[in-house]
Amino acid sequence: MNEDHVRNVVEAALLAAGRPLSIVEIAQLFDEDVRPAPEALQESLARIGADHASRALELRQVASGWRLQVRAEFGREVSRLWPERPQRYSRALLETLALIAYRQPITRAEIESVRGVAVNPNIVKTLMERNWVRVVGHRDVPGRPELLGTTRDFLDYFGLADLDDLPPLAELKAMADLNPQLVLPVALADSEGEEPMLPVPAPDAPA
Repeated sequence: MNEDHVRNVVEAALLAAGRPLSIVEIAQLFDEDVRPAPEALQESLARIGADHASRALELRQVASGWRLQVRAEFGREVSRLWPERPQRYSRALLETLALIAYRQPITRAEIESVRGVAVNPNIVKTLMERNWVRVVGHRDVPGRPELLGTTRDFLDYFGLADLDDLPPLAELKAMADLNPQLVLPVALADSEGEEPMLPVPAPDAPA
């Protein structure tokens, strides 16, 4: 099959999917008798990434696969396509999420020990409803408290291929600095606690 045709199909699929696509999913786009090998698809992805090196869209590998998305520097303008109020998260929620991401698996008691305050149950509930956090096991101590860890959706949302892509703690100013992908903004009441709500800034966006 013509290499340009393969590349164009892959690029069109990434634009149309609205979500990351794995190599396996991309391969399934082609008839079995002409299906490109994974190595050929990787080469097509590399060419697409190079083609977009100086354009408004960029090719990004995240935990679930590959996606084409709007570069962060254009996120502010593009976000005006959705005039609704952007989603906001409290400082307490972002701190809790950061502790889970960097110290997982971790219990609620351990989070409270680091933060010095009790973890509002609504914070963990919100993180689980977003499918950013899940129970990954239980600590082998009396009471067997739940161990919390992050999910693949967490990595996808914040534009990470794996946990090794998390910035060093010394460089981390806020979880929002991870440039999460642009999603349809949704108003969120402050249900996590009394602390002020913090906006998630203009992020990377899928095409």
